[in-house]
Amino acid sequence: MKQIRNFCIIAHIDHGKSTLADRLLEYTKTVDQKDMENQVLDDMDLEKERGITIKSHAIQMRYTYRGEKADKAEYVLNLIDTPGHVDFSYEVSRSIAACEGALLVVDASQGVQAQTISNLYMALEHDLEIIPVLNKCDMDSAMPEMVEDEIIELLGCKREDIIRASGKTGLGVEEILNAIIERVPAPQGDPEVPLQCLIFDSVFNSFRGIIAYFKVVNGVLRTGDHVKFFNTGKEYDADEIGVLKLTMQPTKELRTGDVGYIISGIKTSTEVKVGDTITHVARPCDKAIDGFEEVKPMVFAGVYPIETEDYENLRASLEKLQLNDASLTFTPESSVALGFGFRCGFLGLLHMEIVQERLDREFDMDVITTVPNVSYLVYDKQGEVKEVHNPAGMPDLTLIDHIEEPYIRASIITATTYIGPIMTLCLGKRGELVKQEYISGNRVEILFDLPLGEIVIDFYDKLKSISKGYASFDYHSNGYRQSDLVKLDILLNGEQVDALSTLTHRSNAVDFGRRMCEKLKELLPRQQFDIAIQAAIGAKIIARETVKQVRKDVTAKCYGGDISRKRKLLEKQKRGKKRMKQIGNVEVPQKAFLAVLKLD
Repeated sequence: MKQIRNFCIIAHIDHGKSTLADRLLEYTKTVDQKDMENQVLDDMDLEKERGITIKSHAIQMRYTYRGEKADKAEYVLNLIDTPGHVDFSYEVSRSIAACEGALLVVDASQGVQAQTISNLYMALEHDLEIIPVLNKCDMDSAMPEMVEDEIIELLGCKREDIIRASGKTGLGVEEILNAIIERVPAPQGDPEVPLQCLIFDSVFNSFRGIIAYFKVVNGVLRTGDHVKFFNTGKEYDADEIGVLKLTMQPTKELRTGDVGYIISGIKTSTEVKVGDTITHVARPCDKAIDGFEEVKPMVFAGVYPIETEDYENLRASLEKLQLNDASLTFTPESSVALGFGFRCGFLGLLHMEIVQERLDREFDMDVITTVPNVSYLVYDKQGEVKEVHNPAGMPDLTLIDHIEEPYIRASIITATTYIGPIMTLCLGKRGELVKQEYISGNRVEILFDLPLGEIVIDFYDKLKSISKGYASFDYHSNGYRQSDLVKLDILLNGEQVDALSTLTHRSNAVDFGRRMCEKLKELLPRQQFDIAIQAAIGAKIIARETVKQVRKDVTAKCYGGDISRKRKLLEKQKRGKKRMKQIGNVEVPQKAFLAVLKLD
């Protein structure tokens, strides 16, 4: 056990964690040169295309220590590479729970960013040993001295504790490996007591069932052991256990402190819960390990299959996806316009986009996603409270006493030049300034209280564009507050389209309704009859646009002669169109549902 080190890499998005992980794997010869590629741990095509990490990845390295306390012993290093985007912070929290130390990677040209700070606090809560690493020191734009000052201010460490490195050139990689062995404590635990393993991730394999990844906290697990999952109470045989290299490598036993996987032919996805404890049936442990806190979805959207008969397939796909992405939550719901589907909870817009993309690529599911919104608390006149995720679930206006909406505390770190535009953006989203403080030099941290509903759709993109990419954004929820919200309905020829309904603040409603109508006018295909697009609050119409009908020139064959013949034909056409309008329905294309997200 003394020879084991479990550590993860945490950083803000795009600070070079995956590239640094590549160098560590290369240096310890864990990956052969022929298998080496950029971002070798990111095994999804989607991750490589976008250059971001979506899943945390565990891999085992072996390294012979060559540092000052040269005992020349071989150490087992379990590395978990984590995502950096705020939408995937749940992945980070789970990785941190399986480690004793963390490399805090900071980009030498960008300095400390919002997500760096929030991931650091998460690691400190779990008492991890932090090793600060200054990455990208080979770049011309690097400012190592300035950024080191920021790290010292943040961590209170000594200047010599900070390792200068470069994921591109491999500078400082040996120092990092030695520092991990010297500074990170070995796992604590007792191999003699009953078995306790913490599940921190799982994947679905169509041939072998569900594979759970875990860390052995106490005890020893051997191949063929009869085990049970503590919270679900289900019993299995450990058909195969092993360690995670680039591929899975079976072993006979896993001892305290090891990180590995278990295959026991589990077919049902609900039987494996991330955060559950594995123990022996014959000699069980007294209590489960404290798992992770329950995930709180921030954004809700309806996901519907395009073909109604695909409903069960979509359910199965979501269940398999949930194994691999524990922050996804879903419940069944139905809509008049779209049939049966699921109400899914996501951690943010990028997360929603990734889930939609993964459904398409991994499970071949074509889905329609409705407008994302957040959960509101609706208080009725009797004083009872109801949680509403969907505008269609709103009670009648006459029964509502007041509505409360969720607020977040947002932390934005940026250069002083962009304070003005960022303030304007936040105040325009009904934000309240809490405080602003200067971190160092020309960098400032601004704290705002913002309604979550306002930032769900396009806040992050706007923030990035007005700050030319130099503002970083991080948030946590900050309770509910009473608000003057109204339900905005969209009517097509007098028929309400429930998938396009939104809850919005009264001050934004008229402007938002008008923009929605204009956008839909561009997107709806023209029919043989006029289509009236209306935005309404209750019974009051606040905006209207008309999609003009496609006309056929029926009088073309009546050249010359009396005008009354032409008029008679036009009247006949008019009567036909009127009848068509009574029975005609309007097809709403998928683009229209997504248009709401990109109204500007």
